[in-house]
Amino acid sequence: MAESRTVAFHTLGCKLNYSETSALSRSLEQEGFRKKDFDDLADVYVINTCSVTENADKECRYLVRRIQRKAPESLVVITGCYAQLKPKEIAEIPGVDLVLGAAEKFNLAQHLKALTKGDSAKICSCEIEDVYEFHSSYSASDRTRSFLKVQDGCDYNCSFCTIPMARGKSRSDSIEHVLENVHELAAKGIREIVLTGVNLGDFTHFYELLVALEQVDGIERYRISSIEPNLLTNEIIEFVASSKKFMPHFHIPLQSGSDRILGLMRRRYKRAGYADRVQYIKALMPHCAIGADVIAGFPGETEEDFKATYDFLHALDISYLHVFTYSERDHTRAVDIRPVVPVPVRHERNKALRNLSYMKMQYFTQQHAGKIRKVLLEKDSRHEFMEGYSDNYIKVTVPYREEWVNQVIDWTL
Repeated sequence: MAESRTVAFHTLGCKLNYSETSALSRSLEQEGFRKKDFDDLADVYVINTCSVTENADKECRYLVRRIQRKAPESLVVITGCYAQLKPKEIAEIPGVDLVLGAAEKFNLAQHLKALTKGDSAKICSCEIEDVYEFHSSYSASDRTRSFLKVQDGCDYNCSFCTIPMARGKSRSDSIEHVLENVHELAAKGIREIVLTGVNLGDFTHFYELLVALEQVDGIERYRISSIEPNLLTNEIIEFVASSKKFMPHFHIPLQSGSDRILGLMRRRYKRAGYADRVQYIKALMPHCAIGADVIAGFPGETEEDFKATYDFLHALDISYLHVFTYSERDHTRAVDIRPVVPVPVRHERNKALRNLSYMKMQYFTQQHAGKIRKVLLEKDSRHEFMEGYSDNYIKVTVPYREEWVNQVIDWTL
């Protein structure tokens, strides 16, 4: 019997990409492939790309060069957002054999059956307007937590964002199929599910989905990965506040604390509306963790705009920030906005916001010192310590105990 082919995956970008990579991996294992670590020698390497920032593009090219040095005869497949946006550019990278766009990535197994190492890369892509199917996916590499994709695509067309061009129109899984996936994950011993999507709150009947998930036996905890402030309704906040399974933790993209910049970004809210969401959450759940995305150095952002953002976030009762330095993305409206913020200034503003985030998380953690919270613990290979997160997203490190692996315990913070 011939030895089975081996495959290694590497994921760039968001939790959604991780869930899709996991689904692709399972599909190849069902076809007889053996999975290997990306640092090992493999017959096939698959890189699932992001294209939110320029760094993600650069990292993809760096990874291909690494593969070429250690395994020049291996097949290299590039898929994901970068592959949809710039397939020809990727095909010209030495060593790339196959580029799969948004409509083809879930046909990876079929493409590999006919693929051989050749002189030029094969491109399998289509116009993003032709991408309309929803492909569900979830990660299940460890028994503790899973990222479950329930929504894909986006109709918002923010001026800085390439995702509508990379993933297409907003579309959702059915509630019935989401529940099937959740039952599968419960059977695998998963304790916590993180709901993911490009624009998660745009899921058809999102509130009804939350209510249905609450009833599933076997899953102890859910988190909402990220939700737009204009889609985070009082009804959803009130449900989470009363839920036994949905964690007191929201991640709400902000991007800027300046209404003028929010307008240039084509966001669908203003800072007062964002502050109202935070205030309502904290009124019902003072212990709730709230994270925010923010972009440093967006075109046209003056010192006054940045100060407005910094002061707004400083005063806001949130727990941490995900800070992104603005980078120009082809075919977005933002590339035509002037004046451009110099790159060194962008980095200075990024650093200031990251420092603010650190202080915010330190303060939030100190507020809960001495309090007992539910913590889901994960295994640590060193068997000296184990880590986990409280219900309200405070990271905890405790001495290793075998009986605590993949268990929710009461822990004094």
